Amino acid sequence: MQLETLPNFNDWLTSSKRRNIKLFSLYRLAVASILLSTQILMKGGGLSLAQPILTTKVLLIYFAISFILAGFAWIEHAKFQLSLTTQAVIDIGFILLMMHLFDQNQTAVGLLMVITIVFASLISDGRYALFYASIASIGILLEQSYNIYIKQAINSNYTNAVLLSVACFATAWLAHTLARRMQTSERLATERGVDIANLAKINALITQEMPNGVLVVGEFQRLNHYNHQFTALTGLMDMQLSEAIAQKKSLATLAPELSKLLSQWAESEADGKQADAIKFSLPDRDLGIRFLPISQSRTSGAIIFVEDWSQVQTQAHQVKLAALGRLTANIAHEIRNPLSAISHANQLLQEDNSDPGMLRMLQIISDNVQRVDQIIKDVLELNRRDRTNQESIQLNPFVTEFYQQFCAVEKIDASAFTLKLPKEDVAIFFDRRHINQILWNLCKNGWRHCQKNKGSLVLAIKSGRQSQFLNMQVIDDGAGIAPNIESHLFEPFMTTEKTGTGLGLYIARELAEANGAKLDFSTANTGTVFTLNIKKV
Repeated sequence: MQLETLPNFNDWLTSSKRRNIKLFSLYRLAVASILLSTQILMKGGGLSLAQPILTTKVLLIYFAISFILAGFAWIEHAKFQLSLTTQAVIDIGFILLMMHLFDQNQTAVGLLMVITIVFASLISDGRYALFYASIASIGILLEQSYNIYIKQAINSNYTNAVLLSVACFATAWLAHTLARRMQTSERLATERGVDIANLAKINALITQEMPNGVLVVGEFQRLNHYNHQFTALTGLMDMQLSEAIAQKKSLATLAPELSKLLSQWAESEADGKQADAIKFSLPDRDLGIRFLPISQSRTSGAIIFVEDWSQVQTQAHQVKLAALGRLTANIAHEIRNPLSAISHANQLLQEDNSDPGMLRMLQIISDNVQRVDQIIKDVLELNRRDRTNQESIQLNPFVTEFYQQFCAVEKIDASAFTLKLPKEDVAIFFDRRHINQILWNLCKNGWRHCQKNKGSLVLAIKSGRQSQFLNMQVIDDGAGIAPNIESHLFEPFMTTEKTGTGLGLYIARELAEANGAKLDFSTANTGTVFTLNIKKV
């Protein structure tokens, strides 16, 4: 993504001035054309009764020069200010000459002088604006002095000349001040335009990187923007949405059901109802729809977030499990102290009692105390799953040592438990204590459900040379997993046995995810396969 940059202000200012000087040239040509046409078409001497022929020649020359200057205005050259000053001085000179020649129209021609000063001052720098006003004022006063002292004119009026000179200075200053403010405003508008364009690009980039689908609609549900995740989730085509945005179509033209939900959400503002999470069903999937207003009024537009409904349910489920985990950890910590007292008292009773019936009852208490204590250990260990101490582990020697230890502790015949290792040793980055507990839980679970024949339980490591990941599989030949249990298999306290805690598989998956691995299962023709997918070092 390439952001917009501010144009060079001097270049932009020069370009703006060149546009204005073109307008100035066209104005001059129009004035010259009107004056020349009036002089030619009017009877009785035209605009000048005293010297009609000289006036016509002057206007012809002024028209010709105006035409030439209009052509030069479209030619770019470096000496812009010199060109403008030359044109302004020519205009002032011809207007002074016309004021001298015109008998009854000096006031009207004087207004042309003011307009010329305004144009030139708007385009030029401040000191040049005062220069143009000075030239015009000196010329006006000299023309009046010539009429009085040379021509001995009776109707010459210094008061009008002075007022016209003051008007030239006033309009020059006002025009230049206005021009500076306009330049500042235009520059600020340009900067804001660039900022808005860049912000729009950044917003578009952010929405494209969002995992959820995003659709932005404006007033009257006009489509404004979308990301590719929205098309992937809803099934709408990119071309359809792009054309709809270009043609400023409403959401109802593409997704009438979604438009209806948006309308209901917007109308719910009046009665205070909230509809922030809505289930939206498609033929092949369910989506979760959330609306977020882009202003205080919901009718002004909204941002529509679209996500897979199964992911919404999964996230909600994970939140519940996390809350349950914290609760059980607190309960387990509180239970541990009285449980220790029960265990100690039970041991004292066993030492002082010789009655076989009573000893049997005390042994039942002892077994259940150990079971509860194991549950507490599992829960507390689960609460510390994020405290990983990852290190590089060579799998072949580590798994071999685990295999030997597991067979010894669980008293398993080596013929019933098969170990399959790759020829080339591989390394993983994992918490040693966590990987040991994951394998122990999986293997113990597999041994509990297998048929305990030769090769009933298999621990295999599969690693492809080209793959960045490896699979550690625990395979048993048991009865498999019932379909009604599959979706709840990794939930805490989910067990099918009276003596089980229901935490083994849940803890195994949590520890795997804490180390960046993934634990999943599949059902074979006979038995179950648990697969731990780990990235290799």
